[in-house]
Amino acid sequence: MTLTGLQLGLYALGMAGLWAVPGPVWVALLARTLSGGFASAWPLAVGVTLGDCLWPALAIFGMGWVLGLYGDALVVLRWGAAVVFALMGVMLIRKSGALMGADSKLTKPGRLAGFLVGVAAVIGNPKAILFYMSVLPGFFGDLSKLQALDITAILAISVAVPLVGNLVLALFLDRVRTLLAAPERVQMLNRASGALLILVACVIPFV
Repeated sequence: MTLTGLQLGLYALGMAGLWAVPGPVWVALLARTLSGGFASAWPLAVGVTLGDCLWPALAIFGMGWVLGLYGDALVVLRWGAAVVFALMGVMLIRKSGALMGADSKLTKPGRLAGFLVGVAAVIGNPKAILFYMSVLPGFFGDLSKLQALDITAILAISVAVPLVGNLVLALFLDRVRTLLAAPERVQMLNRASGALLILVACVIPFV
């Protein structure tokens, strides 16, 4: 194993920062927890781990090299992510009162449905794509020199940190669900989340 504990620790902190930035997973987790409680949300958190394992693996096994060869791809990726986040924020604000409806795809009952929502949310998450393809190499340098144990450690951290964060968030939302049950409170929370997404969109192109 070539990586040091310091490198892995810094990467874990970076993952925690990534998780703390609102994105599609937060929106889906909020919707499912408020509609069905923790029992409805934990399958989503498990589904998210599939993407959290896929994206760093792609970064390690070649996509980082592609972005390094075609530098303009990273610029396009940044601005594309910014546009997606801005649109998500606007939609969340405009439809803040309707997102938790019973007909929402995000709140479809069932463990399999929750798992699939989690997979879809993270696979198409521009925040995750941008982080893994552009920031991950900065933690570990030349990814082609990583050994099997190094890769295993990186993937384990990539999965564990957001999984724990999502489960804790879902548990917290489940505890305060009755306080958020009023439509006006849900609307206010969604508007705040939408504003945060727009703020993230304004920052992404310059980080």
